[in-house]
Amino acid sequence: MSDFWAFRKMVTPVIIQILFWVGVITCIIAGLVLIGMGIRHGPLLFDMGISTRQMKLWGALLLLLGPLAVRLYCEMLIVFFRINETLTEIKHALERKAIHMD
Repeated sequence: MSDFWAFRKMVTPVIIQILFWVGVITCIIAGLVLIGMGIRHGPLLFDMGISTRQMKLWGALLLLLGPLAVRLYCEMLIVFFRINETLTEIKHALERKAIHMD
């Protein structure tokens, strides 16, 4: 617990993992909603010039590529924390080695 209060233990990676799952669920729901709207509505959606075919296509792309994009973004954020952990491990190893050499 002392590592947590001294900011040596990071909580952000856990938050990023939670945000990943929220993002995946959001992409899946939004993709299904778009596909459903494309199936249910007429040729033009709300007179915005969006055809049902386009709506289904965007929904399918969001359903398939959305979770991948969320994963890539979260992995890029996690890399910074992994670098920090690795550098901390290297620092501790060098400190232990210096103590043993004395």
